Amino acid sequence: MTPFPSSAPTTAIPYALTRLGTIMTADPADPLEAEGVLNPGTAWGPDDELYLYPRVVAEGNVSRIARARVIIEDGVPTGVERLGLVLSPDEQWEHGHQNAGVEDPRITFLEPLGLHVMTYIAYGPLGPRPALAYSRDTVTWHRLGPIQFAYQPELATDLNLFANKDIVFFPEPVPGPDGKPRIAVLHRPMWDLDWLRPGEGARPPAGIDEVRPSIWIGYIDLDEATADITALTRLHDSAMLVGPEMAYESAKIGAGPSPLRVPEGWLLLHHGVSGATPKGFELAYGSRYSAGAILLDAEDPRRVLARSAEPLLAPETAEELQGTLGNVVFPTAVEEIGGRTFVFYGMADSSIGVAELTRL
Repeated sequence: MTPFPSSAPTTAIPYALTRLGTIMTADPADPLEAEGVLNPGTAWGPDDELYLYPRVVAEGNVSRIARARVIIEDGVPTGVERLGLVLSPDEQWEHGHQNAGVEDPRITFLEPLGLHVMTYIAYGPLGPRPALAYSRDTVTWHRLGPIQFAYQPELATDLNLFANKDIVFFPEPVPGPDGKPRIAVLHRPMWDLDWLRPGEGARPPAGIDEVRPSIWIGYIDLDEATADITALTRLHDSAMLVGPEMAYESAKIGAGPSPLRVPEGWLLLHHGVSGATPKGFELAYGSRYSAGAILLDAEDPRRVLARSAEPLLAPETAEELQGTLGNVVFPTAVEEIGGRTFVFYGMADSSIGVAELTRL
């Protein structure tokens, strides 16, 4: 089995990111934010207000998901009004004896189902695993549980055995491998099992030579999900989409916000990591996280049309260079406000910034 070709033109990404500033910084007086606020999701409420859902980290690296109203001045996000928590690691599969967390929410409004779906990472007894919650009002969120990957004999492995991060839905149906409308999901399995069983090493699926964390795509049956919302947790037909190629992606690559429909196809903003090679799923101190872009074909998102040879946004400001984990620009949400497109991103795992996406 070979992934769809990821080698693609590297100069045909007609988009740019321009940083606008910081909109949220950890409150030193709040113990739940002692180790940072970062990597948010976003959603428009029924009151036509935009809400931010940051990952807030308490002492001991315990993560929760909060909610805040985005303050918009002259059409630009400038700050937030905190509104409390919406998700904590309350379930057994979201915490272990020495770790806990619900992390890195990505929120997508699924048009065919008429609801907001939040993907998040449950940091439980067996490491980071992808999970889902949904909301109809953006206030109350209901867990759907962990994502389950269907067995695929051609992979000769069980994707459920591996840690997995950077889970994000496409906002509208796309043609699946069979040509029928499907709900597509990006995810990032990690093949190194040494963290769980020393000496086990990296165990990639059959036909996959790339052991560095890469972006994969999987599908959900649209009819099944329409009839039963729990079908959103059942992914099938997973395949490698794109691996690290550029210098700023030399260690690993992962999806960012929900793909954005643009005239060229689907624009996927992603993060690439260079510097120290990550081991397992642990953070790589000394590494550098930057934001890049990939264009996917509208009729078959498994086809990579182009990718940026250089980052669209790399750590430069003090907030991006210094924090809980320095040298980090980590895009996780994108929203249109008054005809302009804004990207929300984590800064050094400590604050949240906003940048404007423009078409060149």
